Amino acid sequence: MPTRRHVISLTAGAAAVAAAASLVPGRGQNKTQDRPRAVATFSILGDFVRNVGGERVELATLVGPNGDVHVYEPTPGDVKTIATADIVFVNGLGLEGWIDRLIAASATRAPVVVTSRGVRPRDGARSQDYGVSDPHAWQSVVNAKLYVGNIRDGLIAVDATEKKNFEANATAYLAKLDALDGEIKAAIETIPPARRKVITAHSAFGYFGDAYGIELIAPEGLSTEAEPSVRAVTRLIDQIRREKIPAVFMENIADPRLLQRIAEETGTKIGGTLYSDALSPPDGPAATYIDMMRSNLRELTTALVS
Repeated sequence: MPTRRHVISLTAGAAAVAAAASLVPGRGQNKTQDRPRAVATFSILGDFVRNVGGERVELATLVGPNGDVHVYEPTPGDVKTIATADIVFVNGLGLEGWIDRLIAASATRAPVVVTSRGVRPRDGARSQDYGVSDPHAWQSVVNAKLYVGNIRDGLIAVDATEKKNFEANATAYLAKLDALDGEIKAAIETIPPARRKVITAHSAFGYFGDAYGIELIAPEGLSTEAEPSVRAVTRLIDQIRREKIPAVFMENIADPRLLQRIAEETGTKIGGTLYSDALSPPDGPAATYIDMMRSNLRELTTALVS
């Protein structure tokens, strides 16, 4: 839920855009060299859009590499970015709690595509998330393919002249995702079933676990905004000891200190860093979605196979 500071920031941004209205082109006139302006809310989604749109789309991504989309605070610049867009891509499923106010503040007339449309949502994995859908659907490659199809259809709707190119790009990328899905399944099969259970910072990997047969347990809920209670952490420590859970994994968007304390308390080894809600910078191991999934897979298999 947006804080009062969010609201003030967005209101100020909306006022700035309104004051400069005569200088900002309206929808339909926003294209640079006839390329539609697309906005993606966070880096993983931006990579999907980039693979489908290619050079035929001018892309802006609001929450960049290693950024936490759960707690992001939009800026006045984001208001202008949305206001001048031809199409806006969001994850949906409650991930971007700030997006509705940002869109309203921008007064954009651009279509908003919910890229998770068609995904079968998981319910909240922890008691404090009861009745809340898990928004991290991209962690299943099968779901990622649904994202790609929705992005393809959205781009075609705003620029039908590039229909063949968008379709060809999507088809080529979907083939890569099919190969990735098979790669993950084969690698998980090398992990002994009794060792397919690990601890992560927040409940971001439920779709991955369901798709590939591995259990990922977290002290925090579906959002990094939620602080786990002492009682919940104590229960988790007891579970790690009782079930001999082999590894604890950090996340690129989460404060590592809690998991470091849990690892020290239980003697469980730290297995490395997993990428959950954001890609790495371009020079990192998870600069694209496919790289991210492969990086996570390497970390998991390295820690759990032996």
